[in-house]
Amino acid sequence: MRCFLKEFLGDPLVVDLNRVLWWCIRNLVILPFRSRSSARLYQKIWTDEGSPLIAISGKLRDRVARQLLGICHVELAMRYGEPSIERGLQRLLDLGCRDILVLPLFPQVSITTTGTIEREVRRVAGRISSDGRLSFAAPWFAHQAYISSVAAMIRVAMQRKPVDHVVLSLHGIPVRYVEAGDPYRDHCEATAAALAAELALAPGSWTLAYQSRFGREPWLEPDTVDVVTELGQRGRRVLVACPGFTADCLETLEEIGQRLRADFEAAGGEELVVVPCLNDNEAWVEGLARIVTEELEAGADAAHAAGQFSRI
Repeated sequence: MRCFLKEFLGDPLVVDLNRVLWWCIRNLVILPFRSRSSARLYQKIWTDEGSPLIAISGKLRDRVARQLLGICHVELAMRYGEPSIERGLQRLLDLGCRDILVLPLFPQVSITTTGTIEREVRRVAGRISSDGRLSFAAPWFAHQAYISSVAAMIRVAMQRKPVDHVVLSLHGIPVRYVEAGDPYRDHCEATAAALAAELALAPGSWTLAYQSRFGREPWLEPDTVDVVTELGQRGRRVLVACPGFTADCLETLEEIGQRLRADFEAAGGEELVVVPCLNDNEAWVEGLARIVTEELEAGADAAHAAGQFSRI
């Protein structure tokens, strides 16, 4: 955990505070204490396969690869930790791939996620390869394949037992990032609106909220904890879905599935229904393969128009 947090919190696109001040805070305060507390949280969700995020992402990669067999190779990489971006890119190069499409598994774009991924991919690619073509998938926060897949998961949960309110919880970021031009909030609102329309949710029956607040500065609001506990105080049955996460991880399994559930029940809520992430659901595997295929076709059309032909 210490190695992961050191890399993650050392990324200036994730935390853009004064570098000297942040170095002191990160190394003298956060790493010695948060590493242990984060490890304890991961112990609560650890499985026989290891980290849920890694295990689920690996299964998704394998299933999407089968869908795209004969069309392209598929590799998995993590921005921080392993399997690293360098390992993923090198694996593709070793297989003879010279046209590489990068598709971040973050539906909504932010400099703190897709931005840092693109920067790191370009840095690594420039160091290990001198030829080939590198492209990045267009944002897919409102792509029908993604929206319909998430809506289907929510619909199944709602059909099992009616709920009084739906909360769409997405990861928060500091407000100043948005004020500086980060499109993340706009993308989150577009995702939420598309899901509400797909599910025919009545106005007032659903709420977009933001989770995982960190630090003291203002973050996007409303906060998921505040929204859900307030609904709990009214004795409601509430459904929570996390459409900003494509695979279950610490933020969905522990933060929402365990801590938020406990807060909700303590407030007097009747039942908190937590919808699983898309994970390697069959509809999502097909949907993600469709997104990749569309991107490859768009890239091939652009290359053809420019008089270039290259290998995928």
